[in-house]
Parts: sequence; structure tokens; C-alpha cells
Amino acid sequence: MKPINVGLLGIGTVGGGAFTVLARNAEEITRRAGRPIRITVVADKNMELANKVTQGACRVTDDAFSVVNDPEIDIVIELIGGYGVAKELVLKAIANGKHVVTANKALLATHGNEIFKAAQDKGVMVAFEAAVAGGIPIIKAVREGLSANRIEWIAGIINGTTNFILSEMRDKGLSFDAVLKEAQRLGYAEADPTFDIEGVDAAHKITILSALAFGTPMQFDKAYIEGIARLDASDIKYAEQLGYRIKLLGITRRTPDGVELRVHPTLIPAKRLIANVEGAMNAVLVQGDAVGATLYYGKGAGAEPTASAVIADLVDVTRMHTADPENRVPHLAFQPDQLADLPILPMDEVQTCYYLRLRVQDEPGVLADITRVLADEKISIDAMIQKEPGEGEYEADLVLLTHLTREKRTNAAIARLEKLLVVKGKVTRIRMEGLGK
Repeated sequence: MKPINVGLLGIGTVGGGAFTVLARNAEEITRRAGRPIRITVVADKNMELANKVTQGACRVTDDAFSVVNDPEIDIVIELIGGYGVAKELVLKAIANGKHVVTANKALLATHGNEIFKAAQDKGVMVAFEAAVAGGIPIIKAVREGLSANRIEWIAGIINGTTNFILSEMRDKGLSFDAVLKEAQRLGYAEADPTFDIEGVDAAHKITILSALAFGTPMQFDKAYIEGIARLDASDIKYAEQLGYRIKLLGITRRTPDGVELRVHPTLIPAKRLIANVEGAMNAVLVQGDAVGATLYYGKGAGAEPTASAVIADLVDVTRMHTADPENRVPHLAFQPDQLADLPILPMDEVQTCYYLRLRVQDEPGVLADITRVLADEKISIDAMIQKEPGEGEYEADLVLLTHLTREKRTNAAIARLEKLLVVKGKVTRIRMEGLGK
């Protein structure tokens, strides 16, 4: 049978991994796909690197547009990243009737609605397993494996850089800044780590998972995003004492009032499996009404783990290459004309539990003042730690865990607490999730 010809745009870490794995496992992949899949052209500005990786096995060019315009190419793999030229190339490939495989979560989270509409109109596929959680097949699980379920919520550790930093802070008691420098030295964090540590990367990914879970358009601009840069080592220690771990979670949940879509540091009970995911690993927990909770764990980045997902998409697209477009798996799990326009819930309306740390004067009546404010806002306390002040000190840390309450009530309580004379400085607030049924 005629081979499928693939054009690869970008042969950096993931592109190089995809080229290597496809060559190494060519026989196995052909048996699965039903026909050979071959990369016939690679486009990269770094021609020297491209020639070094490909070793003359295919044509190399520095003109990516020549690839998407090549009539011999059946599938385009986009691994350039970013929102600019990558979007132009993907839309041009679609316009030329080519299927697209991409790992570009930022592109899909921000422009996915336009891209999927263009692909639907042209009768081609856009596959994106590698866009979320590297080598973990979470896209296929949510889109196909759990299609019998009404998915209730998804919570995921979907950024390896931040998980490595939080693991090291907990294990070694180091500050955020110290661990970030170590993460950069080891290659876990970029020279500019903003997208990772501020939660933007995780927000791109949870936006995609949310659309798949609930059959909604991509709505990245409505996601609540909070990173880990302001986390203090003392909060990680106190959380541990209370039986919790702090993780940066991407969370999306269906509620009667709308869909929650949020990324932030979160206290999770230490007994939960996901709380024990350490280092640069990823894990995604999905709650379905029929199946219950299912956990997906593995490497969320790296050359070959991500290449595994890219090539899985190549195999899927190859299998369905000649199929009637109406009978393919929809891009966002639900039929395009059945997408629901569910609202994204404002963060003020989200209900969860809270960890509050206050620096307070060590004197009688302090606790009464604080609990009175919480009671006025209808916030009840679940647990408390009061650290004794050191010798010669007149201030101490007070840590409170609350029961379920609405975010706007917590915001109002924090504003009032910070005005009390007995409370020194800002109140630290971290959200909590039980991640049970």
C-alpha cells in the first residue's frame, strides 16, 4: 500500500524524538497503521541540526511554507510552537487539504476553535495527543475511552517544572528561588520560566481537557490562573503537618451554574495517589459518573515520551485517512453541531475549602477576633495550628483550614482580617481540594 508522506515542521527536542522513534519502530508502526509512515521532508531554520538528525534520510529545508504547500505531503506535524507562524502554517496546511498533528497546546487553547472549524470544513483531521501531558494518552482517554461517561471533573498535575519545584521544596525545605535555580541548572525549567511557574502552561492544557470533557469550545481567556512563585516553604511544611501536599493543579468541574476552569496551588490530602506524584512527572485524575475516578500517570515532557504521542496521532490519522469525515472521532469529542455553550464560572463563585495562614500578635483575644470575622462571612473552621512564638518574639503563625465556602466570602473575610490590628501583614490563602467523589 502507498506510504503516507509526512512533513515535519521543527526538529528540536520533540521533533528529533519523533524522527528517531518513527525510524526505530518503523516495522511495528507499519503493522499497526496498515501502511508505511515516512517523514519525507523536514523544515527547520537550523539546517545544520536538521541534517545531523536526519542523516540524509529525507529532504531538509528552511522553508516551512514549502512543506505545507507540497502536494506530495499527506500529513503535517507542527512542532514549532507559539501562536504566530505556527498558526499560519497549520491553517495553510488545512486549506491545502492536509491532516495536521501538533503538540502546540498554546495554539489550540487560544485558536483551537478557528482551527477545528477550518479542519471540519475541509474534511481533514487535527490530532493533538502530545499537547497535554506528554506521553500520557489522556486526550484519547477523555475523548474516546470515557465516552460512555458524563465526566464530572478533571484535576491534573500537568506541568512537570512546577511539580519538580514543589517536590524539592517539600523534600529539602528550600525556598522557591533556590529550587528554581536548581531546576534551571538541571534543564527542568527554561531560562525564562514564566509560562511554567505562573501557571499559563497548565492553563493551556486544562482548557483543552475541559473542552473535551464537557463538549464546549476552547475558552482559555476565561480561565483563572495563579502560579507558584509566591509560595512560601513554611506553607509546604504546615500543609505536611496537617496531612496535605501542595501541588499546582489544573482543575475543571461541571457545576449547575457553569464550568470551573482554574489553575492554582492546591492542598491535596496526602493519602490521595495524585498527591504522591513527585519530580517532573505528570498525573491526571478524571471522575466519570459510570467509571468513577481514573488516574493517568507518566512523563509529561521529554523527547521520546512526547514523540510517543505524536506518532500515535500519526497512526490514528493514517488509519482514518480515507474514511468518510462524518464518521471520524470529533476533534472535541462531541459532534461539532452539539457543542454546548456552557458559561465559565467566575472565580468569585467557585466553592472550595481554604488554607489560611495569618501572622498574629501573641495576646489574649486574638483567636476570638479572627473567628468572629469568619463567622460573619459564614465560614466554618475545620482544623487549626497555632505555632508558639520564639523566645523574645511577640508574633506567631496561625494556620486555619476551612470547610467548603464560596470564594467571594473568603475574599471578603481576608480583606477584613488584614484590617485587624492583631493581624500583621497579608493573609496567605491556598485553596484545598479533597478530590474524592
